[in-house]
Amino acid sequence: MPGLRPSALLLGATVLVLAFLTAPMLAALWLSFSPTELLSFPPKGLSLRWYADFFANDRWTLATRNSLVVAAATMAVATVLGTAAAIGLHLGAFRGRALLVALLTLPMVTPFIVTAAAMFFAFSLVGLAGTLPGLVLGHTVVAVPFVLVSVLAALATFDGTLLRAAASLGAPPWMAFRRVMLPRIWPGVAAGAVFAFATSLDEFVITLFLAGPGQFTLPRQMYANVREYMTPTILAAASLLFLASFLLLLVTEALRRR
Repeated sequence: MPGLRPSALLLGATVLVLAFLTAPMLAALWLSFSPTELLSFPPKGLSLRWYADFFANDRWTLATRNSLVVAAATMAVATVLGTAAAIGLHLGAFRGRALLVALLTLPMVTPFIVTAAAMFFAFSLVGLAGTLPGLVLGHTVVAVPFVLVSVLAALATFDGTLLRAAASLGAPPWMAFRRVMLPRIWPGVAAGAVFAFATSLDEFVITLFLAGPGQFTLPRQMYANVREYMTPTILAAASLLFLASFLLLLVTEALRRR
């Protein structure tokens, strides 16, 4: 349009795309305050009835606790594995490094239904299907690539000569990592941990294949609620997940600015 600067056009396009992406989530958030089971938009009144039902229902609270436990365990395991892999790839000088990075990040682009089916058959052979450790390992497989990418980005600005200087002063490898490298790459490690936690918290397909009968996570409980008897409580659960994701996004942005 004549008279408009390119920056204004880009800003307008960004606002439109953001509105398109967030409008369904904001609508669900508004509907979660509906006072009746019959949903209409906009809701005829506001009520915390469905949030109270969410926190008073043992099935929802147990599913939330399971999700938090699995996500925390996944975050811990994925952060250790992803950070170790990123450091090895960054410091190691060998042919095929790019291919190895592509293989390690493959779970990010592979359809989750394919990954979940493969995990189910593989874990069934070793007795991990239907167990909590198996579920954590399944989530870790899809969470590690996010840690790997985040830590590799942080290592791109790290000066490797600092490690050689620490070694020349007598520091063992573990101390050099803890005192020299980690303080400089920890925002990338922390951001990767946040992404791993968010990935596990939202994961449904792998959970459906690997979780046991009593291991209901929040996404799986939402799916069961839709199949059995859908109530607006699912909107309250979705709104809480949305707010949790928003908080994790703010934490990631704060870490990026550090």
